[in-house]
Amino acid sequence: MKSRVMDVPLLLLLVLGSAESAFRAHRRYTPDWPSVDSRPLPDWFDKAKFGVFVHWGVFSVPAWGSEWFWWHWKGQGSPDYLRFMGDNFPPGFSYADFGPQFTAHFFDPENWADLFQASGAKYVVLTAKHHEGFTNWPSPVSWNWNSKDVGPHRDLVGELGTALRKRNIRYGLYHSLFEWFHPLYLLDKKNGFKTQHFVTAKTMPELYDLVNRYKPDLIWSDGDWESPDTYWNSTDFLSWLYNDSPVKDEVVVNDRWGANCSCQHGGYYNCEDRFKPSSLPDHKWEMCSTIDKRSWGYRRNMMMSDIADEAEIISELVQTVSLGGNYLLNIGPTKDGLIVPIFQERLLAVGKWLSISGEAVYASKPWRVQSEKNASVWYTSKESVVYAIFLHWPENGVLNLQSPKTTSSAQITMLGIQKDLKWSTNPHDGLLIYLPQLPPSALPVEFAWTVKMTGVE
Repeated sequence: MKSRVMDVPLLLLLVLGSAESAFRAHRRYTPDWPSVDSRPLPDWFDKAKFGVFVHWGVFSVPAWGSEWFWWHWKGQGSPDYLRFMGDNFPPGFSYADFGPQFTAHFFDPENWADLFQASGAKYVVLTAKHHEGFTNWPSPVSWNWNSKDVGPHRDLVGELGTALRKRNIRYGLYHSLFEWFHPLYLLDKKNGFKTQHFVTAKTMPELYDLVNRYKPDLIWSDGDWESPDTYWNSTDFLSWLYNDSPVKDEVVVNDRWGANCSCQHGGYYNCEDRFKPSSLPDHKWEMCSTIDKRSWGYRRNMMMSDIADEAEIISELVQTVSLGGNYLLNIGPTKDGLIVPIFQERLLAVGKWLSISGEAVYASKPWRVQSEKNASVWYTSKESVVYAIFLHWPENGVLNLQSPKTTSSAQITMLGIQKDLKWSTNPHDGLLIYLPQLPPSALPVEFAWTVKMTGVE
């Protein structure tokens, strides 16, 4: 009799737990921001921490200035761009004439995927369509302005996705809602966005096609800022995405779904390019940054001084993860599908660092303190383990940490080195960690070293 009475609460818990799981599994989201914003972010994204962004399109043919080439040339009439075209192309040459030169001749998706895997990236985001409107897949509503009809005569989105998924790398697709010069968009703009000809004929058919055809893990929306989300029908699309799409349980989206949405609505927040919060945000976020500081697309005229160095990139990654964000690092391939050696070198450097320090990055959580006051030490944590990543090696070989409070069971090691590190505390200096006395070449990484601490509070 006693055992049967004790089983009742257990049975009740099991029933309630099953009911809650069933509710979550069958919850329907309505097409409004309070409902769509309430959807929990799939946890794979927070665990991933590091991804690679790929800006690739017809803008990779002129490969000059930036990926906004067409707009600067024809939209703004920039003198520099007008001069560039006059000096290098015949009169009457149009932007569409660049299309056949976007050959992707050397594009090898397996090689790209190998590089991204070696970089330590857990997800990759490819431009399916940038603001120029050219689609890197055979879009049914982009006749003769897509990678199957013009240029490569290949499904670039599909080929890269197949290669990435062989390696268990999550696949994201960048998609621009608007197109600079599409006649239907310009008509809607002229009508004060009271009409939706472009949305119904172009934007939404393409988004639904991308999801149903490629089943992306992430949709990186952009090109939203000229008009409100009600013009784009964003909440209608997102409610379908979360309720009925083939990726409804795993897909992640960002916050660029209308002029009023950035840092307010959607999935995780981008807020702005190269966003750097000054303190720990209360919402999951992502910093997107680019190796070529002056452009997201490939530029033939980039200089070495424009390229972020390895220490700079890894420092950005460390600070981003410490503040609870993901770090999305951009490269721009050439028109023929090559990733130039300087971009390869930077990605491989991140991969080499993560091969030692990844324990402090992947699936980590922000600690109670994110950094020391001097901002040269940044913290992450995993359950009871605390990691301190220090960006500058102290001259005296002693790392001084004010934030961790040691207990009698404290143990401190350095990632990449087997032996425990000696340490002491005093009331004025806090925790003093005596770093290994090794020549720089013998250290596990060249910069951003990590100490692992257990038994600290």
